[in-house]
Amino acid sequence: MRVNQQIRAREVRLIDVDGSQIGIMSSREALRIAEEKNLDLVEVAPQADPPVCRIMDFGKYRYEQSKRERENKKKQKTTTMKEIRFSPKIDTHDFQVKAKSTKKFLQSGDKVKVSIRFRGREIVHNALAKEKLEELAKEVEDLAVVERPPKMEGRSMIMILAPKSS
Repeated sequence: MRVNQQIRAREVRLIDVDGSQIGIMSSREALRIAEEKNLDLVEVAPQADPPVCRIMDFGKYRYEQSKRERENKKKQKTTTMKEIRFSPKIDTHDFQVKAKSTKKFLQSGDKVKVSIRFRGREIVHNALAKEKLEELAKEVEDLAVVERPPKMEGRSMIMILAPKSS
């Protein structure tokens, strides 16, 4: 935004502090009016013909704009990826504990990457691992949708769960 002496246009459409239009005048005249009111002349629409300028306190305007940006930043929700790992030979109680922590992550709005790590000859039984992942997906289906179905990646099988949008 151009302010005060930075405005290069010969004529400008001037808007007063209260939002009423003063009219089209030379930029020098508009700047003189703004200085009489101890305020700044700010070019708000440079692409218009003639450019539109407003009389305002530019420092206060920039402060309020940064305040609005900070508020918007606070309202943004960033989703993080949490990871749950287990082996294909996981016992039922251990599985329930992992399912409970998965539910907790999903309720807090995080995505969950569930991975089963194969060690040694376990990789032969990848159908068993796929069943475990599908069982987990069924366990949390009220909270999550399967974003990526179970798929082998190297020596692990990975599935990604995303929280359901309310």
